[in-house]
Amino acid sequence: MTCSKIFSGDLPELTYEIIKYFQNDFSTLYSCILVNRLWCHLAIPLLWEDTFSIEEPKNYHFIEIYLQYLEENDKEKLQDYGINKNLFPLNNTLFNYPGFIKHLNTWDIISTIKMWVTAIRNLSTGEIRNQSNQSDLLKFIYKSLFKIFIERETNLNTFDIFIFSNDDCDYFNIAFKLILQNQSFIHNIKILNFSIYPLCINIITIIPYLKSINTIPSLNYDFYGYCYDHNFNKIYLSQSFNSQNLNYLFTSIKNSNISNTLKIITFRNISFNNISVFNELYEQLNVLESIHIIDCNSLNPFIKQILNITKPFKLKTLFMKKELPNIDLLQLLLQKSGNYLENVSFGSLIKNESKRQSLELIIRYCMKIKVFELFGFDNQNIYLLFNLIENIGQNLDHLSIHHSSNSNIENSSLIVLQNLGQILPFKLEYLDLNLMIENTSDFEIFLKNSQNTFINRLCIKIMIREGDDILLYVKEYIMKKKRVKYLVFKVNNNDLFSLKDEVKEFELYNIKVQSYYSSTSSSLLFKRPDNVKTGL
Repeated sequence: MTCSKIFSGDLPELTYEIIKYFQNDFSTLYSCILVNRLWCHLAIPLLWEDTFSIEEPKNYHFIEIYLQYLEENDKEKLQDYGINKNLFPLNNTLFNYPGFIKHLNTWDIISTIKMWVTAIRNLSTGEIRNQSNQSDLLKFIYKSLFKIFIERETNLNTFDIFIFSNDDCDYFNIAFKLILQNQSFIHNIKILNFSIYPLCINIITIIPYLKSINTIPSLNYDFYGYCYDHNFNKIYLSQSFNSQNLNYLFTSIKNSNISNTLKIITFRNISFNNISVFNELYEQLNVLESIHIIDCNSLNPFIKQILNITKPFKLKTLFMKKELPNIDLLQLLLQKSGNYLENVSFGSLIKNESKRQSLELIIRYCMKIKVFELFGFDNQNIYLLFNLIENIGQNLDHLSIHHSSNSNIENSSLIVLQNLGQILPFKLEYLDLNLMIENTSDFEIFLKNSQNTFINRLCIKIMIREGDDILLYVKEYIMKKKRVKYLVFKVNNNDLFSLKDEVKEFELYNIKVQSYYSSTSSSLLFKRPDNVKTGL
């Protein structure tokens, strides 16, 4: 009876919840459109809320649906560029498709426009004559799409902005000049993400735009750079996001209404040298929920500022790839913020002695750790990690342990396998182990000891000298007991994902085997569910 009511449309709220479950299953959503009018009206918005990011099935021609809303003179301009205006359907669609958009990503928009132009070029009335005209065409289409999104009242929730080149800067300016003239377009945005390669842009050019945006609760910045030479780092920072620009940015936020809406601040790959006004800004942030510090430099002066803040400092993430602060300052920071800290990572470039001192402080002050990564360890600090895991108990959600190159790798890895399994919580979202062992019996110890733990995503890389087929143990203790949902497993240079018959066997137990390389290239910070809820 209930089933028939759902199909007939008598229970619209329940029907919507069912269809929403298929949000990322596009083939099923397409089928839902054909059931009846109600199902069609519920499925269409889900299909069109993030069109530019859809990977499979990839279809660039939805752009033509958007461009049908262009004014006739703009369609004539496209004709002048060599795009046949008859490609666009008549403006008599049943739905306001731009109005369904919830998420925009500038990188995806630009890429999709380029692929669409390439796809329809053979259908065009003329050819694009030179590279300059090609660039002008792409930017004209980009501007036209944003004009349409604004005019058709797109209800945007998340806006991801990527600036990795001079062209990206041009696209940024095109979009934001329109947006600042029509700020209702971003009125409902909850998350604005900036991902910037600093050599390509001076942050001062962005600040006027940011000063005009004062309703966004989550404003995040990613600054990418891979320069490790100290002197070049100074030049690189002075060209892009140096201390003067950071102070200017902090002052701008402090003097705007953003201080009443900003909930998340994320710093990545930032140098905190000569930052002077952050504590003043922080005191005025009235609804801030969390701070995330990821692989930043010059932490000591920044921590000194933090210690002068009278409010609680809500530090949620502290990832330290190659630099630790002074141990005394770290202790004062954890005394102030340890009760908020949930995500911690130590990189392989940090000395084991420094890790040992830091782990002792984390055990003392941090009881809410959910994500912990230890890249490189010795016998002392691995036992400290065991103590931490026992202390935080069921709070632990993500755990990564990687060996580093030293003369005692096998002994340290054996300690992990002998002691880790029995102290793991009953459920883990993600476990990532990268170890070197003597024989398969060492690995069996871990599998036996961890039988009471369900792991949603298990990623294991083992270097082994000798022993029987280690895959037999994986099948016995993991596959047959259905202890994981996703499995990444590599032994020496052999990736389980490449063994197609074995992959099919695991699928019979509802375990999806994934490639080690594709998983690790986007794992750790980038692959964790909700990006470890840092707002990244």
